[in-house]
Amino acid sequence: MKITVIHGQSHKGSTYNITKQIIDKILDTNKEIYEYFMPRDTPNYCIGCYNCFNESENSCPQAEKVQKIVKSMEISDIIVIDSPTYCFEMTGQLKTLFDHFGYMWLSHRPKQVMFNKVGIVISTAAGAGARKVTKALAQQMFWLGIPKVFQYSKNVSASNWEMVPNKVKKSIEHDISKLSTKVQSKVGKVSPNFRLKFIFTIMGMMQKSNNWNKVDQNYWKENGWLDKKTPW
Repeated sequence: MKITVIHGQSHKGSTYNITKQIIDKILDTNKEIYEYFMPRDTPNYCIGCYNCFNESENSCPQAEKVQKIVKSMEISDIIVIDSPTYCFEMTGQLKTLFDHFGYMWLSHRPKQVMFNKVGIVISTAAGAGARKVTKALAQQMFWLGIPKVFQYSKNVSASNWEMVPNKVKKSIEHDISKLSTKVQSKVGKVSPNFRLKFIFTIMGMMQKSNNWNKVDQNYWKENGWLDKKTPW
């Protein structure tokens, strides 16, 4: 089993530790993990050059870092993305990475392999806001075509993992034991739901009349998606 893990921050706090526990509890003796930390492994800010849309993803000035992460995602069974809660949002470093994934959205050039992945999004906060972050992360995964995304958010009542009350840690352990079992049961067995299929169909209708970006339209044609073929 291959797992890509993208951490929205470089420090190993509550969010990191919960992510690690979830991965550890996924029972597979041959786990292969590709792990990235923001901002060390993130590309620089998107400069809005539109090269990824109008030419190719390899024309992006940050392509080397972006495509390294994308390749890991493509070959993985599970994609895990976590972020501590910063001012009710994901970290700025992680948003920078998502900005570079725009060309892979359902509205542009979604990757067929994404339609059989399982996603996990995780966030913690000392107070409120973590659920808002996991919702935003799950939305990003949806637009990449990932059909099943598990969300886990937690108010840990502490600014670092060492200070998290034992009662809260026990609650987390209980939660992630159930979550890891659910994740395992879905690997290799997921398919798009009605909403994802509906959005894909709408995007296909848009691409048929696409006279503003032939790179996108040709991509859909080459995949046969304008002729009733689907990526699932």
